[in-house]
Amino acid sequence: MSLVVTIREGLDAAADPALAPGMQAYMKSTMPYLGVRVPAVRRLARTAEKARPPLDLDTHLATVAVLWDEARFREERYAAAALLDTPAARRLRTPDQVPLLTHMIQTGAWWDHVDELSHRVGDLLVMHREPMSAIVRAWSAGDDIWLRRSAIICQLGAKSATDLELLTDVIEAAQDEKEFFLRKAIGWALREYARTDPGWVRAFVDAHPNLSGLSRREALKHL
Repeated sequence: MSLVVTIREGLDAAADPALAPGMQAYMKSTMPYLGVRVPAVRRLARTAEKARPPLDLDTHLATVAVLWDEARFREERYAAAALLDTPAARRLRTPDQVPLLTHMIQTGAWWDHVDELSHRVGDLLVMHREPMSAIVRAWSAGDDIWLRRSAIICQLGAKSATDLELLTDVIEAAQDEKEFFLRKAIGWALREYARTDPGWVRAFVDAHPNLSGLSRREALKHL
């Protein structure tokens, strides 16, 4: 796992102890920080992997898993997530990544990790529509709030390629929930799609009176 060592050493070298306490407090994290900002973490991870690209999917996923599961600092988990979106990683994307993504979302269990990983779920959804749609629907019907949040927001940025039937299903599965992170996710997903089709979003909100006030406000924020 030389790539793991390289990334850890790079993070240690880039650490700014003066930043770490504030970063940890802002994210309400029990895991400590080194004091490396996220853009710098991503650059470091991508540069390190470019020098040591994965030979195959199993090697790639094993590296990500070790960096995530054995993380001493939160930046190591940010780096693990960044490794899922390198040029080499994009060529290896298949639904075989779903167990690891599921594990990372459930163990990350906070918005910074989940929101980033949801983009990778969305990437897989575009590439493997049928199997991933079934997985996302299953997440939306489950008990884990972070998988449910991911199901709602995984199509952010899809614009006209958004699967509206899927978006409707995952929102309706959570529309009665009191959980803040689900209500916020619904509003975010609708607000984002409103940039593409504001009429559809207005009609959706009108047709779903059970949406929370937060979800409705967020959905209609720019309309």
